[in-house]
Amino acid sequence: MNPTSLSRIRGSAAIGLLLLSPLILAADPTSAPGAPAATAILLPPPPPMGIPAPGPKTDKPYAPQPILPGGVVIPLFPPDSAYLNHDKIREPEEYHFWEPGEIGYIVHIHNPSIEFHPGNSQLNTGAAIILAAGGGHRTLNVGGEGADDVHFFYNHGINTIILRNRLRSDGYEPKVDGVNDALQAIKLVRAHAKDWNLDPNKIGIMGFSAGAELAAAATLQWADFDRKNDVPENPLAKVSSRPDFAGIIYPGPSPFARGGTPTIPRDAPPAFITCAGWGDWIHAVWANEYFTALLNDGVPNVEMHIYARGHHPGDKVGPDEPPSTGGLTNRGNIAYGTWPERFMDWFRDLGFLNKPGVETQAEKDVAANLNRVKKSAVWSPPRPGAPAPGSFVAPTQAGSAGKAP
Repeated sequence: MNPTSLSRIRGSAAIGLLLLSPLILAADPTSAPGAPAATAILLPPPPPMGIPAPGPKTDKPYAPQPILPGGVVIPLFPPDSAYLNHDKIREPEEYHFWEPGEIGYIVHIHNPSIEFHPGNSQLNTGAAIILAAGGGHRTLNVGGEGADDVHFFYNHGINTIILRNRLRSDGYEPKVDGVNDALQAIKLVRAHAKDWNLDPNKIGIMGFSAGAELAAAATLQWADFDRKNDVPENPLAKVSSRPDFAGIIYPGPSPFARGGTPTIPRDAPPAFITCAGWGDWIHAVWANEYFTALLNDGVPNVEMHIYARGHHPGDKVGPDEPPSTGGLTNRGNIAYGTWPERFMDWFRDLGFLNKPGVETQAEKDVAANLNRVKKSAVWSPPRPGAPAPGSFVAPTQAGSAGKAP
């Protein structure tokens, strides 16, 4: 046998021994020669690896860590910002896990941040979705309503940004601090549009449950936020915080809830709204309030889907009911689990899946409806020959005199 063949045989034998090593190592090493061989035992798999973990506490502002590999993390505000609580800014975040190795939620967020993940570069649309997770303002459920969504939108060439906003459970007011975090996130993403190959006219926000409260408020309050922060010392002073679109997913109460009458901007962005109905009635009511207000105001391209079956994430369900999962899950293969496809239909119809730099249908429709007239349920078509509403009608001679002589 030549040396080359012998070397190949030895190599094959070595590989075979390595492949069998988990079984060999599990056998009884004290077995006497000639005794029956012990039954080989398959060793258990190792624990999950690469589990995300928060950073340490230092004497500097806490440095948020990525929850997915490759994430680009940027704090929302500079360390000396008046928006921050400087007594707590050094406190580290706390991670909790739903499944082994699968992050569920984060608490103790005192240095809010964004985490950027690009879409597939060969399919890049330039669109960017800021993901605002829910959790009842007690926790931030960045797993199922953030990290899981990154992979879904990646395959459509859509860039994603996981928002880490501050919570009521940590002493913050969602209607103020949470909304400020959402609006600042939009500013910051738009400011980095060139760095991340984004279209600055395709940057929006998708909120889930409590996060949808922030998203809905952002569609209404962005102009006030921009005016307040248009100061010389702000590097983002001239960057708009207006979202180009909004996803309102099984939302908490919007600014229209409980009789609220906020001003709707003339250039309010289009919105996609979805929720379960009967099984999640209060969130469906809040979804409908937001939808109805925008519809009556004439805001173009507002779409809503209320599904017959389904529940709010985390709700207790009966043995014959579909599971109360959230985010993009299929919810036990019911129709409600298909809402992400309906969102993609809407997104495609409005031109957000076109190449970067191409004007979207959404943008055209907003511009064409700046002078829209508010709708009314008591409106009726004008009678033939009747003057148009608001037009001037000259008084007749009889009308001028009051009575004919």
